[in-house]
Amino acid sequence: MEMLNRRQRLFWMIRVRVVIITFLLGIQIVIQQVEGFQNLTVVRVPMKYFLAVVVFWYLLDLIYAILLKISTDDYLQAYLQIILDATMVTLVIYFTGGLDSYFYFLYPLMILMGSIVLTRVGTYLLAAICFVQAWTILELPYYGILPSYGMAYPDLGSLRLKIATNLAAFLAVAYLAGRLAEILRKTGVELEEKAGKLEDLRALNQDIVESMRGGLVTTDMEGRILTLNTPGAEILNASFDSLAGKSVETVFPGIATEGRPDLSNPRRELIWRDPQGEDKFLGFSVAPLSRGGETIGYVYNFQDVTTMKRLEREVQFKDRMSAIGRMAAAIAHEIRNPLASIAGSVKLFSGMASMNNDQQRLIGIVLKESERLNRIITDFLLYAREKTFQFTPVNVKDILEETLTLLQNHPKLNSSFRIEKHFPREPVWASLDTDRMRQVFWNLGENALKAMPSGGVLTVELGVATEHLEIRFCDTGVGLTPQQAEKIFEPFQSEFEGGTGLGLAIAYQIIQAHQGTIRAESIGPGCVLHIELPLLVHAPNSPVPAATVHG
Repeated sequence: MEMLNRRQRLFWMIRVRVVIITFLLGIQIVIQQVEGFQNLTVVRVPMKYFLAVVVFWYLLDLIYAILLKISTDDYLQAYLQIILDATMVTLVIYFTGGLDSYFYFLYPLMILMGSIVLTRVGTYLLAAICFVQAWTILELPYYGILPSYGMAYPDLGSLRLKIATNLAAFLAVAYLAGRLAEILRKTGVELEEKAGKLEDLRALNQDIVESMRGGLVTTDMEGRILTLNTPGAEILNASFDSLAGKSVETVFPGIATEGRPDLSNPRRELIWRDPQGEDKFLGFSVAPLSRGGETIGYVYNFQDVTTMKRLEREVQFKDRMSAIGRMAAAIAHEIRNPLASIAGSVKLFSGMASMNNDQQRLIGIVLKESERLNRIITDFLLYAREKTFQFTPVNVKDILEETLTLLQNHPKLNSSFRIEKHFPREPVWASLDTDRMRQVFWNLGENALKAMPSGGVLTVELGVATEHLEIRFCDTGVGLTPQQAEKIFEPFQSEFEGGTGLGLAIAYQIIQAHQGTIRAESIGPGCVLHIELPLLVHAPNSPVPAATVHG
């Protein structure tokens, strides 16, 4: 608990003072009533003077509250309040009988209250003031200087013994109260220091938890979620309030059984789907949460490793592509020369007059297949050969417009197909090899048409992000399985009749050479090919040179 400062203690005394005054007033009224009913012998209190003192004391309490709000000198106000309170107590005791007053206990009470807001020396000073005032209301009535309201007055010796007893009692109370108040103040200071250190430690611990790059979840022994840090909420795309109290098994299926994880396998990965339906790879590490050597729950530390998994797949894919490319080049060179000899020999045989129609037809099939095989080998060499690029600032929107114009005149495009374009009005600049990027767009568009054998809609979108541009080719065709999406950019992965399976592999190479990325996603009835390329923020308004589109 936070210790009260002097100003707060003074406000507290203002409230306590109201209670004490009201208590005194009530007690005196009760005594007056009881005296009337029971014919008791009590002090004859001049009620008009007593009530005047009570009302004035109420008024002083109100003045104290006002001064405390407009003044900043708490030290001066503490002395002012205590000294005036001692004076008011003296008046109450004087008008209620002096030595015979029922309220003589107010002097020790005032000294105790003074020790709360005064220093130890100030408490002794207050005790001295109380003694002087008590001596005044005892001695002066004895000598007739002031009127006496007591029932009887003792002799001089008894009176002086009473005064000496008051002095000893007041000093004893001042000593004990001052000592106790000093101990309480020191204890309060120590508690505040320790509380401050504890708060700093809590803040540091919270800062550490919130500064972690990964998510942190703690649960109790039943698996109910107790805490979730901010990075974890961002990874999960959910607030702590929406997950608090839920079972960790419902949030992360398979991570625990009946709230208890398998600590023999503290590291694991799982696929998690966020509330928006997006799948993420999460890497988990689990440890028991202990207090005093006893396990009270579990700590789950997790990270979003989706990007890392994608990069791992890309590295593996690049390795496979590199190996396939080297193998393809070697095979192509080994096959091409014998193939040319075979094709030449077959052409020579085809000129012989002695061959019948069936033999001529077989010779024609051999020549046709030889030419097809030669085209495959040519594509192989184009894929495997090291490419050179000529990068120039170009408006990507212009390249897309020209490519889609050619695609709209494709022989396979009929009335069952529709091409939609969603481009921004302003130019979108990038540093590209224009011819090769046309080839990429042509290959993607042609593949989209092949994926819609019964017709459909091809939507091409162009957008701009902070540092890159985004291009999306969306079709309403047959779609992709997860296995097909993972291998679609590898050679010979074509699912279309007559395709070599090298178009998207070459497109992937070209995008990689432009420091971009390309990925495929299935969207139910159809597929999306998503391209990201570095954006050129400042570029000249240079015309795009004409070039041939390679199929």
